[in-house]
Amino acid sequence: MSRENELFKIGEVARMFHISVGTLRHYESIGLLEPEHTDSVTGYRYYGVRQFEALNTICYLKALGLPLSGISEFLRFRDINKIRDMLERQRKEIEIRKRELEAIERKIERRLASLDDALSSELETIRLVDTPPMRMVRLESKRRLESYLDLELPIRSLLENEDGISVTLGKIGVGIARENLEAGKFDSYDLVFMVLDEDDTCRGEYEDIDAGKALSVRFHGTHRDAPRHYERLTSRIRENGLAMASFSREITMIDYGISESEEEFVTEIQIPVVPQEK
Repeated sequence: MSRENELFKIGEVARMFHISVGTLRHYESIGLLEPEHTDSVTGYRYYGVRQFEALNTICYLKALGLPLSGISEFLRFRDINKIRDMLERQRKEIEIRKRELEAIERKIERRLASLDDALSSELETIRLVDTPPMRMVRLESKRRLESYLDLELPIRSLLENEDGISVTLGKIGVGIARENLEAGKFDSYDLVFMVLDEDDTCRGEYEDIDAGKALSVRFHGTHRDAPRHYERLTSRIRENGLAMASFSREITMIDYGISESEEEFVTEIQIPVVPQEK
């Protein structure tokens, strides 16, 4: 016996196609899929096999990521070339999204590595470290830091024209100019900088920093706790016959973006060094 004229309640159709009743009601409201029959007394909606064929096409194209507007257009004007063009456009969009997701994945991996590095820090220990090459944007900005909020305006200035930089967590730092380091002036900062990831696109001016050596120390605390560590670092530099090569690089690796407790903060200071000229 043919079931072509058999009607099915909206709930039955929803279960058969593994979608919600709300989804079917939405499809009806936008004119994408009308029920075969709606009872004028009860308001119950019934679907026939003709709707099954259309609903199968909708589910298939939706699974491919096509928007409902495009699916509606295809159902109204079914054409092989049209669906091929739609799928080709969708393929290109997926390629773009895939590259974007891969970039996000790399950012997550870098942030996880940085966080794990911070959590495993050997605190209060001065070390000579290798610093990798990096790209950096910096803003000359003389300021004292009483609170993490004091950095918000400089950060906005750095990012004002940069729509290709979406994540700043763990990348913003402050520095003291070399002449002030040599003079023992550690009570204020001379610049704010941002380290660029390899995926970041930067419209403004940036500088490439070569690989090198730096004397480094990590400690629990914020920028307010940094002066005594600068004293230790600059003393060790002189004791070891080294010279300060550039401005300091001070980044709070774990800060308010991750924890509300300053006792859990980890801040690192690096002072680039070279052998003292004789």
